[in-house]
Amino acid sequence: MEQDELERLVGGPLRLKLEDIARHPRLPEARKVYFDHFLKVYDGDPFLVRLVIESGRFLVFHLVGVLEAAHDPERRETWATLKRLKEQIALFGFASDRHIDQLVKRLCAVGFLQLQPAKQDGRVRILSTTEKLRAHHREWLAAHYAPLAAIYPDHDYGPALRRDPQFHAVHLGICLPFMPAAARLMATIPDVMLFFNHAGGSMVMVALLQAAMEAGDPRAALAYAEVGDRFGISRTHVRRMLTEAQDAELVKLHGRGGHQVEILPRFWASHDRGLAIGMYLNDAAYLTAMKLFDQSNVRLPRLA
Repeated sequence: MEQDELERLVGGPLRLKLEDIARHPRLPEARKVYFDHFLKVYDGDPFLVRLVIESGRFLVFHLVGVLEAAHDPERRETWATLKRLKEQIALFGFASDRHIDQLVKRLCAVGFLQLQPAKQDGRVRILSTTEKLRAHHREWLAAHYAPLAAIYPDHDYGPALRRDPQFHAVHLGICLPFMPAAARLMATIPDVMLFFNHAGGSMVMVALLQAAMEAGDPRAALAYAEVGDRFGISRTHVRRMLTEAQDAELVKLHGRGGHQVEILPRFWASHDRGLAIGMYLNDAAYLTAMKLFDQSNVRLPRLA
């Protein structure tokens, strides 16, 4: 179902199949590249980790840019309003209006978003991103194309890896129709979502898996306090997260306080499945974006 939908959006056959990515012999290499690039985006910035690395928060952070790129002042149904943001987030199972209102308010307060009256109708407020958010998002996008470039060197992901602002604008502009398929595919990896649904959870997950890879041993001797200090989250929060992961048979905690974390096979399999899904979606989006980016007369979204 998703393949047919993605081919319709791309306008032709996909060049990568999900199962081929998942079974690629160099997927562990792609995993390492992703870990290195993803942690580089957030390491050393606990404020940003707490601000956006939780599923509901990140979706607000990401989807406002997507909605802004699709915004057409002449077509009210495309306006990047809070209502449309909430409709898109509901696809992923996050439908708390109050929570979204609070997150938008917080992102506006720290200079990532703006919420201003529409010129065409002052009763309606329009969401927009700032360069501060767009610069971060370009780094985030490059981190997600790096694993594709690592194992598919014949594919040119140059504009994404160069953080090209014009490509970034085009990429955001084509993302909205991909959201339903992305939501359905993400729902197939609840083990990964267990971490993603906690503030800082993605960072904890990636740090644990990276430590295990670097040690060459599935047991990663990483203390709660070390993870918390690294990403600015409490030891109690990390312990609670890892206890949930142990209950889900993703990890096994050893020693007093569970300072030694054993990564179980199910965790590796779930993460790699999630990585493959992300690469699959990103390659399809890239094909679509490049058709516009390569056109000399491309009409880019007007960014503040």
